[in-house]
Amino acid sequence: MSDMRHDVQNTFEELFGRRADGVWSAPGRVNLIGEHTDYNQGFVLPFAINRRTLVALGARTDRVARVASEFADEVVEIDLADLAPDNLHGWAAYPLGVAWALGQFGADLAAVPGFDIYIDSTVPVGAGLSSSAAIESAVAVALNEVWRLDLAPRTLATVGQRAENVAVGAPTGIMDQSASLLGRRDSGVFLDCRSLEAEIIPLGLEAAGLEILVIDTGVSHTHATGGYAERRASCEAGASALGVESLRDVTVDDLDRARNVLDDETFRRVRHVVTENQRVLDTARTLREHGPTAIGELLDASHRSMRDDFEISVPELDLAVETAQTNGAIGARMTGGGFGGAAIALVPSELSSRLRVAIDGAFSEHGYSLPDTFTVTAADGAFRELGL
Repeated sequence: MSDMRHDVQNTFEELFGRRADGVWSAPGRVNLIGEHTDYNQGFVLPFAINRRTLVALGARTDRVARVASEFADEVVEIDLADLAPDNLHGWAAYPLGVAWALGQFGADLAAVPGFDIYIDSTVPVGAGLSSSAAIESAVAVALNEVWRLDLAPRTLATVGQRAENVAVGAPTGIMDQSASLLGRRDSGVFLDCRSLEAEIIPLGLEAAGLEILVIDTGVSHTHATGGYAERRASCEAGASALGVESLRDVTVDDLDRARNVLDDETFRRVRHVVTENQRVLDTARTLREHGPTAIGELLDASHRSMRDDFEISVPELDLAVETAQTNGAIGARMTGGGFGGAAIALVPSELSSRLRVAIDGAFSEHGYSLPDTFTVTAADGAFRELGL
């Protein structure tokens, strides 16, 4: 990471002809459990990972914002007076959307200076590890400091969510930004998505001799279109039919009544969310009382629910999970919004290499492109790396 920090700083200088004021970073995240519960005001248990997005930023003396990145050829330029969701497009909508959203949370966009930004990242794009929230969170902490806004991390998480919902057009919840901003080493962030109260829960993976193996299938997805938005609409319809504000207000004991009120598809969508909320609560309790070796069945049950009730898995994800389960993993599940991306496996460290070989063999046998498999550790959230 040290070399990358200086690489980002040097590239900024090459692009913009001056030194950056500083370098900030924010991590991607793995959601240990709690999928599609966040926008239903439920519970989630993600953790920040040791793959990060770095942002070099320098304030300007005018009101122009310029953004560049390692993954795009063009430099996008806009006047701060023109920052509006309708004017933001493509990858630049993520960083510029944050600047716009900060204006909704107290930044006086008529008074703050413009800025130049260069972005680089080790968070895989499209893997369900929240590369978008890593960009938003890194930009948010950078502008929060340079613009002297003094906004709390929880507020910055809401800023990032607003940017993604409105400027990007992806109807995501607040989980990803919360994990990226609040994460702690070897810990998960147990988040109540209604109250936004967060609790840091030790994972204890290293002490237990366990690793989280990410299996990135390479199957791409997008949250701004297609199935994600449909699932969210289905959840809202289910809540409305059941007469509640959100599915957070539906318990496992209510499912028998829900079955009689809802059509089959909507019922299964609702059942996933309701039972997933309970699994998050059970996982948090189990981690506190028994440690990570005891959460395997909860992870397995989560995947079954996403596969069968919410129907957001794909054959590559199912194969990754099944192969992990039969080759020593304590538990495994797809992670992220679904329709592609990655699966995770909780595996004893001594079996990790064997599992990678088994997964490659299974994918090859089925004619799938080989996945990218790598371990992640729980890391600290967003912070300033260099400068100022």
